[in-house]
Amino acid sequence: MTGFDSGFLDIDEPLALPAPNDPQERARLRRLDYTHFSVLLDPDRRLAAATGVDIDGAALLDLGRGDDWHLDERIPAGEQAGPELYARNDLDRGHLVRRRDPVWGPADVARRANVDTFCYTNAAPQAADFNQSLELWNGLEDLVLEYASAGRLRLSVFTGPVFADDDPLYRGIRIPKRFWKVAAWSSAGALAASGYLLDQSAQLDDIDLDEPTATGDRDDDAVPPLGPFRTFQLPILDLVSITGLDFGPLSRADVLEAAPATVRPDVDTWIELKRPDDLRF
Repeated sequence: MTGFDSGFLDIDEPLALPAPNDPQERARLRRLDYTHFSVLLDPDRRLAAATGVDIDGAALLDLGRGDDWHLDERIPAGEQAGPELYARNDLDRGHLVRRRDPVWGPADVARRANVDTFCYTNAAPQAADFNQSLELWNGLEDLVLEYASAGRLRLSVFTGPVFADDDPLYRGIRIPKRFWKVAAWSSAGALAASGYLLDQSAQLDDIDLDEPTATGDRDDDAVPPLGPFRTFQLPILDLVSITGLDFGPLSRADVLEAAPATVRPDVDTWIELKRPDDLRF
């Protein structure tokens, strides 16, 4: 398995997977390489902290979806959020690395990549109801590829959940309320990047915050309320503050002008994406 290639893009500076700024937190994560993508797994949260995938838009193959979700046998089952999290409820196994993104190259390699994306280490629980915002989120890679000219059909895309201490607990797993994504490409030999955030938090006015959530000791399927989805384009520096991850040169290559470092991330300054035309490049 080749995994994410830090030199995949035609740029001078290699790209690393986003990882925690804290060295101790960084050391806890397990790097798992798959075909054309890699996962940094947080064994305590039992979910990926970050993923990175290389996309060769000129060599993508259209393969059947399949649905063979499986555990990664290289690591203990107790470090992965497996099928028990998604049974008998409305949670989706949301792909972090989108299924079709690593499916390129020779047919045998593309087929292996297709299967690899159905590993539970590449899944995160998301509300099952689709709406326009989620569909836009799932198509961001296509929109960025469409923006790139015929000579710039390569992308590196990084995705992960925003881990927060107050994420609701369900069957022993804390369910992330927000997810981030950064797309990177080469523009005339220079790195360019854009950052995004998906919010599946419930509207706080509509839920009882004193209502207990399900835990690993209860199997009453009281799924924490999630949604509606909102998708934003925002400065990558804001993602640094929100996630505690080091995005390296991606922050400096942002197509959006970042707010001053003294300004806290503010949803009121982000671009809410409701249609493809809202994207800024």
